[in-house]
Amino acid sequence: MKVKPFLAVSALTAALLAPMTASADDNLLTGDVRLACEAVLCLSSGNRPSECAPSIKRYFSINHKKLSDTINARRSFLNLCPSDNAQGMPQLIDAIANGAGRCDAAALNRRGHYTGSSRDGTRRFIVNTQKPDYCKAYENHAWTRVATTKLEPIYCNYTTGDTPWRKKRVEKYQCGQKWVDVQ
Repeated sequence: MKVKPFLAVSALTAALLAPMTASADDNLLTGDVRLACEAVLCLSSGNRPSECAPSIKRYFSINHKKLSDTINARRSFLNLCPSDNAQGMPQLIDAIANGAGRCDAAALNRRGHYTGSSRDGTRRFIVNTQKPDYCKAYENHAWTRVATTKLEPIYCNYTTGDTPWRKKRVEKYQCGQKWVDVQ
């Protein structure tokens, strides 16, 4: 008989204290929501400390067959962060979703086209010298501090023909450009 009142008091105490413990945990983000908020912070900054590794890994693990589907899925992931409706946040999330991982020198140097065959029959890749609009938006957004890129000339050697009255000579000329990361 004494057990029933004890259980009733215990249940009542637990019921009264439960909101207090729950309210203390309401301020903490967990799961994908936490990773999304961390990803927004980490992808907006130029340096990425080791604390960013899980959120960055989760963000870049989102891949689909089409690039547009990948970008939309990554945008949806970033929109899990509760502050996505704050003023300027939708533009920041769009800039990150479109630009993160696609605006460094290595990615920009993959954009371009091939020209016709050269003298030895090989095709030459020409890097696109215009920075895409999504990179401009990502690098120039007021809330991002990411490494920018710039164009640098590439110099190639051209060997002139060997004739009896002239020695072989190597001349340097600008044969293209490449993107490099600016520190």
